Amino acid sequence: MIDSEKTVNIINASTLKAKLKVLSNKENENDIIRLHRAISWVKCSEESANNQDLKFITLWIAFNACYADNDNHEMSLTEKKRFKTFIRRLVTLDKDERIFKLLWHKFSGPVRLLVDNTFAYKPFWDAQRDEKIDWQRLFKQSKIDSRNYLAHQQVPKLLGVVLDRLYTVRNQLIHGGATYNSKVNRAQVKDAGQILEFMMPIIIDIMITNMDEDWGVINYPVIER
Repeated sequence: MIDSEKTVNIINASTLKAKLKVLSNKENENDIIRLHRAISWVKCSEESANNQDLKFITLWIAFNACYADNDNHEMSLTEKKRFKTFIRRLVTLDKDERIFKLLWHKFSGPVRLLVDNTFAYKPFWDAQRDEKIDWQRLFKQSKIDSRNYLAHQQVPKLLGVVLDRLYTVRNQLIHGGATYNSKVNRAQVKDAGQILEFMMPIIIDIMITNMDEDWGVINYPVIER
């Protein structure tokens, strides 16, 4: 198994920008713009390192810039299904298994803490609206599943659990369901931000390495006046 004590190095925005610049040409302009946007938000997160709310929000925007596909915008795919499809594709292209190694190294820290946080679990909030959901049973099973996925290196399924939690935190912040710099939601925002802080540079780097892939059409293309 992987040495869980080994640190996971973060690729910074400047390194990603320099790597992207080498590959820039007119033929892949669509993906250059996509990744340039994503990297700019990673840089913003670096500048917001001491602000947990802004750090998470800017990293989520970077993630959104990577998987957004204007061609699929009107399709029936939900947002969560769309980015889970995107993640499965990334895992297939991740020949060095960097995403799994990240999850392995970080599982005892922010990944496990986020997965085990009831406030980052959507069915918990659904149950607060008197919906007849046995959220405690589902939550317990979800935690068991995440550990089994890790043990059996089922990366897309483990990422699916993590992304469900990240998406709940995203909704709390983006839809005004949390107070800025609030004390009551610090744990999930902090852990979610740490996960994306490590994950986003890897995602962008995989996409840069696989520029020959069709990543779709960017939303809001640059229009020359």
